[in-house]
Amino acid sequence: MNIDWAAIGSVFGVSLVATVGLVALFTLGIKGLSARERATAQGNSAALAVTAAYLCFAGCTAAVAWGIHLIVAKA
Repeated sequence: MNIDWAAIGSVFGVSLVATVGLVALFTLGIKGLSARERATAQGNSAALAVTAAYLCFAGCTAAVAWGIHLIVAKA
């Protein structure tokens, strides 16, 4: 049996980057919703913060859906 260590390292690197990216994107979405709460408490408009938060959550959803698609397509 021959283990391709370079392929295992590549998979690990891509999964690490994808995980950190998704966590960062989701965190930005939560931060946008938090900004909305602060803006409404101060009586200001929060349309930009809400739009940015929804775009971040949509990006997370798209990335997860793409990952599921890759898994199902290979099965």
